[in-house]
Parts: sequence; C-alpha cells; structure tokens
Amino acid sequence: MKKKKNELVEAIVEGLQDKKGRDIVVADLTEIPDTICQYFVICTGGSPLQVAALAHSVGDTCREKAATKPIAVSGLGNAVWVAMDFADVIVHIFLPELRSFYDIEHLWADADLQSIPNLD
Repeated sequence: MKKKKNELVEAIVEGLQDKKGRDIVVADLTEIPDTICQYFVICTGGSPLQVAALAHSVGDTCREKAATKPIAVSGLGNAVWVAMDFADVIVHIFLPELRSFYDIEHLWADADLQSIPNLD
C-alpha cells in the first residue's frame, strides 16, 4: 500500500512543480503514531491567483497520474491558504507570509522532512 501513497505524493509534487510552486516540503509522518495522515506536502505560491492555480494543478495531476481526487478542498475562496485532503496525504499551499506564520513543517519537527528543489 505504501507504493500507492508514494505515487500520490509524487503526483502532488509534480502538480505543484508544473505551476512553479516554491519551497515544497514533504513531511513523512508514517513513523509517528496517531497522526491525522501519513504525509503533509507543503508549498508556497506567490499570489492568491498562483495558490489557486497550484491547487487546480494538483487536483488535475492526481486524477491523471494517481487516479484519485481530494476528499475535500478548503480555502479556494480567498486562496491565501488552500488545504487539500487526500485522506492519507494533506496538501497545504500558502502565501509566503501565512506559511511563515503557521510554520507547519516545524510543528512536525520529528517527521522526516524532504525539501524538493525549486525548478528554475
């Protein structure tokens, strides 16, 4: 089953990179007991328009590459922080100031954090 989840994480990262998502971090929570999911994928967009485009790209790429779609998407209305729930993977797409403020990856400092290089 782990292969399916990694396939989903890879599709999410590809969707984010396709629309120039920045500072992507994958937090692997699989070794941490009692977490709400197995992975967080965190990304920064430069504007509300880009945050929305990143979310749409993730949805499209996951349908195409991993044959799945999010259970829920929250935050598209103002697009300053969009959360996409894929059950075992939760995607957070932030504007820079909100990402700094909430600092989600450091809340999970005991997780295995993988930084994905920016494509540019």
